[in-house]
Amino acid sequence: MILVTGATGNVGSELVRQLHVDGHGTGVRALSRDAARAGAAVPDGVEVAEGDLGRAESLKSALGGVRSLFLISGVGDDAGVLDAARDAGVEHVVLVSSITVMTHPHLGPARANLAVERRLRESGMEWTVLRPTQFASNTLWWAGSVRDESVVRVPYADVGLPTVHPADIASVARAALTGPGHRGRTYPLTGPQRISPRRQAGELGRVLGREVACVGVTREEAYPPMAAMMGAEVADSVLDLMGGDVNDALLAVHDTVARVTGSPARSYRRWAEENADAFR
Repeated sequence: MILVTGATGNVGSELVRQLHVDGHGTGVRALSRDAARAGAAVPDGVEVAEGDLGRAESLKSALGGVRSLFLISGVGDDAGVLDAARDAGVEHVVLVSSITVMTHPHLGPARANLAVERRLRESGMEWTVLRPTQFASNTLWWAGSVRDESVVRVPYADVGLPTVHPADIASVARAALTGPGHRGRTYPLTGPQRISPRRQAGELGRVLGREVACVGVTREEAYPPMAAMMGAEVADSVLDLMGGDVNDALLAVHDTVARVTGSPARSYRRWAEENADAFR
């Protein structure tokens, strides 16, 4: 039995779908705080369990009989969840951390991710750690302004990062959960090429059939709404990663997706095509 946490999120929902398509549906349990919502979203035949990652004690039933766990760090009480998983007899955890552990270890969120990685490695369970770069789905932050004004307002508009498609994170997680040779491995995950916000806006415009303008704003202008949404420390960290403190390690393109899955990493254009309705 594989327990997929965050089963209605960008990565978790795709992982559940891929496992189901591969024939693992009856061996997959999807975790959500709202079982009714998740039940309507997951494929038929996939078991749904209700639990809150912020309250590890609520996971006892969901972890029953589970041998492998998929967990995205920073969503809940990571230490408590890992302890509960170990106590329930889970053998292997696939953890989604962040590439910032490699590129910006001094930042608060990176330190938190590193602490979770360390706790997992010391837990006695087998592990696989995924370290993705910026998600393509982060551009859903632009959906309102694209729908209403056909405009993207963003700092560091011409800084290109190797944005990763969430489905590629799911594909690598699926391989790690179901195939040999991935335990004890740490995988940096990126998209196939660097792409700046200006080029992303252009790709969205081509997919939507209308021009989407990209307007550069200062860090000072971008900070207040981001801090209100995600907190001051995280907002500062995200702005550093978007362009304020970019280094060669963050810009590097890795071929991990192709090596692990046998398929090339998906482009931002593909993500835009698959999610165009969110911007219409």
